Amino acid sequence: MTTAGSAGADDRRATVCLTFDFDAISVWIGPHAARSPSMISRGEYDVVGVERILRLLDRESIPATFFIPGHTVETFPDTVRAIIAAGHEVGHHGYLHENPVTLEPDEERRVLERGLAAFEQVVGLRPYGYRSPAWDNSPITIDLLLEFGFQYESSLMGHDFRPYWCRSGDQLSLDGPYLFGHDVDLVELPVSWILDDHPHFEFYRSSRGRADGLSAPSKVLEVWLGEFEFMYRDVPDGLYTLTMHPQVIGHGHRMLMLEQLIAAIQSHEGVVFARTGDAAARFRAQQTRNTSGHG
Repeated sequence: MTTAGSAGADDRRATVCLTFDFDAISVWIGPHAARSPSMISRGEYDVVGVERILRLLDRESIPATFFIPGHTVETFPDTVRAIIAAGHEVGHHGYLHENPVTLEPDEERRVLERGLAAFEQVVGLRPYGYRSPAWDNSPITIDLLLEFGFQYESSLMGHDFRPYWCRSGDQLSLDGPYLFGHDVDLVELPVSWILDDHPHFEFYRSSRGRADGLSAPSKVLEVWLGEFEFMYRDVPDGLYTLTMHPQVIGHGHRMLMLEQLIAAIQSHEGVVFARTGDAAARFRAQQTRNTSGHG
């Protein structure tokens, strides 16, 4: 019997990517415009969550990906270094958790540059994966990511369990059909609000609005495991991408739920846990083989 995490190229049934958005303080002082030390301290708790997550990942020998705003890299460099030292991937997640849709083109470019500079100056590396804060891309985001040399991004929702190529040049019309652009050399690892801990769990009231969250972990476990089991049954060699935030999932009862989810997934044969960069590289290699006639 093949065990989770040890499936080979011929017996892989499913790939699971555990991803964590290490937003920390940036999400509160940025989009939420928080000035209250109490609300800001919620981002400080992210470090506690990361420590718990790293222990769990180490115990289960699971590689993961952390998408991190540049502000977090500069504010908590030791924690970012610990993530990298543990063998996990880090990806670009804006600078102050800015939503690209709200930015002018030159501002969006500066945010990409500043986020990259934070990684290069603080930890000496340049991420090649990107996730948009708030999962919103502007009409020029894909072209900018290509210009800056990114290999993949993980913000779109055109599928739930299949990677695909990003597009450039889509045209939106209110009195005619939506016109699709052309595929580009940027892999999309799709996401879903269903598979995100924030809408299920988070509670806040701010100038941005309110979220009531606070779901029971048992409900979320049912949803997340149900999504995995459907994929495992109906989407051969599917990719299951789970998005979590250390300041959300990192609370004790939710960590217990995550442990239960991992154990349930591991009970299935042929499951591989992977960093998102590895999943994107595998998709790219498969597409190359198929194009060359060797797939």
